[in-house]
Amino acid sequence: MLVLTRKTNQTIMIGDEIEVTILSISGEKVRLGIKAPREVPVFREEVTGSAPGSPEPVASEESE
Repeated sequence: MLVLTRKTNQTIMIGDEIEVTILSISGEKVRLGIKAPREVPVFREEVTGSAPGSPEPVASEESE
């Protein structure tokens, strides 16, 4: 795992097309902005069902 330190309004690039920006930091909460192509799925872990006690994954229109 790569661990980076960033400040508010700083950006991390993943490849050439995915941009993650630190929007704000308030106590233990960090708000992220993610720009990615529409074909790249972006989910929170608790939504995908990978986290313990998380809900079932929600089906997207594309997967039906």
